[in-house]
Amino acid sequence: MKANYHLLITILLLNTISAIGADWTEWRGPNRDGICTEKGLLQKWPDGGPRLLWVAKGLGEGHSAPAIAGTRIYTMGKKNGSVAVLALDIEKNRSIIWETPICKATYEGAFPGPRPMPTIDDDRVYALETMGTLVCVNAQSGKLIWKVHYEDDFGGVVPRWGFAESVLIDGDKVICLPGGDKGTVVALNKMTGKTIWASQFGEKASYSSMIKVSHEGVKQYIAFTSAAVVGIRAEDGKLLWRYTNPAHHESWGEVNVMVPIWSDGHVFASSGYKTGGGVAKVKQTSDGFDVEEVWFSKAMENHHGGVILLDGKLYGCSDPKYLKCIDFTTGKVLWESKEPGKCCLLYADGMLYCRDRKGPISLVKATPEGFEMRGQFEQPDRSDQPARTHPVISNGKLYLRDQSNLFCYDIKAAK
Repeated sequence: MKANYHLLITILLLNTISAIGADWTEWRGPNRDGICTEKGLLQKWPDGGPRLLWVAKGLGEGHSAPAIAGTRIYTMGKKNGSVAVLALDIEKNRSIIWETPICKATYEGAFPGPRPMPTIDDDRVYALETMGTLVCVNAQSGKLIWKVHYEDDFGGVVPRWGFAESVLIDGDKVICLPGGDKGTVVALNKMTGKTIWASQFGEKASYSSMIKVSHEGVKQYIAFTSAAVVGIRAEDGKLLWRYTNPAHHESWGEVNVMVPIWSDGHVFASSGYKTGGGVAKVKQTSDGFDVEEVWFSKAMENHHGGVILLDGKLYGCSDPKYLKCIDFTTGKVLWESKEPGKCCLLYADGMLYCRDRKGPISLVKATPEGFEMRGQFEQPDRSDQPARTHPVISNGKLYLRDQSNLFCYDIKAAK
């Protein structure tokens, strides 16, 4: 009897782990590194690309990537003059289960609609709108739980192209980057929205999202602000260190988009517009922390597509449209190719999924040995907006958001 009981518990645990592994509840995945751990995916695409399973329509304007938990998809869209958080049912005709308007759509700049991907935590959805409205809603019903505003509550300044951050959940806290005089980086109680601490060091928000790390026994949040890559002590919001070289600076607006990469006490970040990127070592000193740059290069000028670290190699798109493989330790370029175009990146099962902002979706083998195309296709019914929404993979399916439409492709390999 006891053996059967333990067997049942093991099966339940394995099923739970499998379900969690298939979900995609945070920006760039569970570790915010653009890496999907699923296996058994196509290693080469047929002519015309993988099989299109379905298209969900009516999501509204926007670039918000789909967050996936269980049988539900969560995203955001501009609809009927408002910005709404949406929930779709994956199994039942991809129908909209609920949509919750959170504010009027007042952004009038380029690229209409919300940018951030919602963050899912248990039965709550956290979503940020372009002009700074951050909400927490119930994942099952869409009911609003709490709301704050970056400008009104923290003195935040809306970036030229609007806020684009996917907030970070850590324990009982929501970590966010209003970039205001009342809080550059802020920790909120995830259940109530009340401020736990506010870190004030006078830098505006960028378009990047944060990661969490532990270094020399100190838990930290790493943010890419308008002026630098910074380390913030998780306990109280104290600024620990700054790395300024990867930050883009222009009078018309700073464009720092990439999520920083952390590896063994080293941080990498990059920006486009002829800025470049580099690796710095974060060192503990007698009075705190400091950084020592290891290398900096114009070889990686990453704009909006993200960079992925695999086995000591960086893969990313450098302006204007070179997909490159670069050695993380030295900065040496191992190969480059124009073929995938200016693309957003996602990694899964040995492959890079590359989405050109104006062209095709490409499958490229992730190897430092050289560029190797494994398939390419054109998404149907392309909108007239640049495709800057990053691809998402969950449960053997590839998801591509293009404004009001969400495309789902079958990328499982045949057994």
